[in-house]
Amino acid sequence: MKKLFGTDGIRGEANTYPISPDLVLKLGQAIGLYFKSTHTNPRILIGKDTRLSGYMLEQALASGICSVGVDAQFLGPLPTPGIAYLTRGLRASAGIVISASHNPYHDNGIKIFSANGYKLPDEVEEKLERMLEDPNLSDNLPTGSGIGRAKRIDDAIGQYAVYLKEQFPKQLTLDGLRIIIDCANGAAYRVAPKVFTELGAECFLLGVEPNGTNINEGHGALHPQKLAEQVKLYKADVGLAFDGDADRLVVVDDRGEIVDGDEILAICGIQMAKQGTLRKNTVVSTVMSNMGLDIALERVGAELKRTKVGDRYVMEEMVRGDYNLGGEQSGHLIFRDSATTGDGILAALHLLKIMVSEGRKISELKGCMERLPQVLRNVRVKNKVPLEDLPELAKLIRQMEQKLGKGGRILFRYSGTESLARIMVEGQNTDEIEAIATELCTETAAAIMNHKGQLQ
Repeated sequence: MKKLFGTDGIRGEANTYPISPDLVLKLGQAIGLYFKSTHTNPRILIGKDTRLSGYMLEQALASGICSVGVDAQFLGPLPTPGIAYLTRGLRASAGIVISASHNPYHDNGIKIFSANGYKLPDEVEEKLERMLEDPNLSDNLPTGSGIGRAKRIDDAIGQYAVYLKEQFPKQLTLDGLRIIIDCANGAAYRVAPKVFTELGAECFLLGVEPNGTNINEGHGALHPQKLAEQVKLYKADVGLAFDGDADRLVVVDDRGEIVDGDEILAICGIQMAKQGTLRKNTVVSTVMSNMGLDIALERVGAELKRTKVGDRYVMEEMVRGDYNLGGEQSGHLIFRDSATTGDGILAALHLLKIMVSEGRKISELKGCMERLPQVLRNVRVKNKVPLEDLPELAKLIRQMEQKLGKGGRILFRYSGTESLARIMVEGQNTDEIEAIATELCTETAAAIMNHKGQLQ
């Protein structure tokens, strides 16, 4: 079992274990040694978002990598999918992302892409953890000319921007569109405005003044309310909100209403199904996706396949089943014909392509899916006690599901990146599911507290 790597790499508060310079340096050594064993003359790319701690961590990583005789190349602030793309495009052995995605600035994280641009499989992450536990990891380090070199790649943003623009049909343009872009003061703050402006849109910008401590703060995919206000104020055609590392997208339509990942999947999936480009007529999403997405896809003869929560599990299922569209309600959207990971900017381009080619507003397009009422709640915990070790809570959940019947469901899970128990209740009646969610939150807190005093 992995101890450090979660569903999206290693994550925690920066400058504390496990995101501490000493451990990150050792991780750099482990990464360098692993890829040295699998590649001739390996090179490892290092990119980051705009967190203050990114400076410290990229230096620690590069020190570890170079100390084992492997070269490191700095990309600077760049979206996670941009780092995945450049790992492939520059024929690097691996790409490392220093980011905690949607988390607040004081957190940071590390995730790793292999040479093909996909996140490392579990077995490789487990091997890296074993290497970190080896007391002989730093023995027999090279000296003299055997030490690796580190250098900066100056045109990383330009290369990624060119790739993105090439994904938008050449016969189409964004001329005449007014777009509000919110980059969350994160990794997309330079590349997103560049891409949409160069494709012809009139762009108004939010969250493009990072200072190291304001990433995700009141802006971006987690906080689209300000974007919605600006869309209405400027009478914009659409608003686009990215998270800190720009691998997810939340949209605001022309009426100022928020459009989430499920609705974007419905719009894109239905269009692809009608055009015959939706591979195996299947969209992949997670157990969190609204049942309205299933219904919308069924109308055009397509189906929804569900996975565990986490874009890595969505991607694994897409690769296993050879599907080309998948994503999460939270806005991770994967267009596998073009990318190897979720990409907020790429997803926005696909959505705008449909909007422009069909001559319809987002508020019209999203009418293809009717959402079922859904309530999401969080309970903060110190330890993630397995549900099977909380029999009374498990029994209550089963009783509640029976009460909801076939038209509803309950999902209890623990976050893979935060110390939270997440409860989702879906059904036909809003008042009923609100009441069920409230009761389950109370009972979850009590059950975990009584288990071993684990509630924070």
